[in-house]
Amino acid sequence: MTIAPPVRTRVTQLLNCRYPIILPGMSWISKPELVAAVSNAGGVGILATGPLSPEETKQSIRRIRELTDQTFGIGATLLMPGANENARVALEEEVPLVNISLGKAKWLADGVHAYGGTVLATVTNGQHAQAALDCGADALMVTGYEAAAHGSDVGNIALIPSLAQQFPDVPIVAAGGIASGSGLAAALTLGADAVAMGSRFAVSTESALSQAAKEAICNGSESDTVYGPNFDGIHARVLKTDLSEKLMARPPSIPVVAWRALLASRDFNIPLWKVLPGLLTQWNKLFAVAQFGAATNFLETATIDGDLQKGVQFVGQSQGLIHDIVSVDAIVQQIMNEASEASSKTANYFETEVEYDDYDQAAFR
Repeated sequence: MTIAPPVRTRVTQLLNCRYPIILPGMSWISKPELVAAVSNAGGVGILATGPLSPEETKQSIRRIRELTDQTFGIGATLLMPGANENARVALEEEVPLVNISLGKAKWLADGVHAYGGTVLATVTNGQHAQAALDCGADALMVTGYEAAAHGSDVGNIALIPSLAQQFPDVPIVAAGGIASGSGLAAALTLGADAVAMGSRFAVSTESALSQAAKEAICNGSESDTVYGPNFDGIHARVLKTDLSEKLMARPPSIPVVAWRALLASRDFNIPLWKVLPGLLTQWNKLFAVAQFGAATNFLETATIDGDLQKGVQFVGQSQGLIHDIVSVDAIVQQIMNEASEASSKTANYFETEVEYDDYDQAAFR
């Protein structure tokens, strides 16, 4: 395969990478080996820190640095317990890129900027984007309806150009529904400066995703996903199975949520005395914690154990484009070469000079 030449966009310049391709942080999947593989292949890998303790986060960051000298990042999902502590580790280790999601943290952006790092904020609409920029974000990861896990209620074909118009001076990474070179070319045409590909990289040889989940994704179509708010408390997209359809069908009852909140407090080491008052005074927050806690068990069962009958797997609609399990480097080179071909083909539509008389004039009436 021909090695694709470097591509120059605002994101590749900002992150000093060869190609405009990013691995998002996916819990239990975006581990040091996969992160480094993407960065070594010319993209930028982002470490998932959600399941990690501060010490595990520190060791993972140092492991990545053993595997690559290229740009990499860490994810900070601020809604999750322990996220602030892991983010402080990132500041101590001076990680080049910090990807903030589900929360605002000016203190974190200020800390990253203090050592010359970059803040990438994950958003799903213009309001979230403005809030992220007000808190110091340097670039936006815009997550459309097609994405795995928590995406927008708007598809990227409308969302990307809308935010590109609203924030013309801000680099944009398009996430959701992209697993091919034509998808990358389309995203750049829509106004993005790079793409994030979670599902595609999850199904790679370097990925820690269970073999059963990889094979299920390869055998699935773009229609074999379920989207809704009832799995983990936030609108999310998962692989379609009997279990996931059942979980998405209706929200859990109040007693179930209360019980899940207590279990989640144990798993996340939250003191019980903080949980009980919250059940009465901060129901929405406790509901989110309870749902996240319950979702974690389902996700681990599918992602780590490979049991799709008892577990649930995040996946995007791009699974309809994923048919093989190959190396990260092979994926990146295929994507870049396909994108080049797709861009050239599209350009030809506008560069070819054709006499008006060559067409059936009736077609223009």
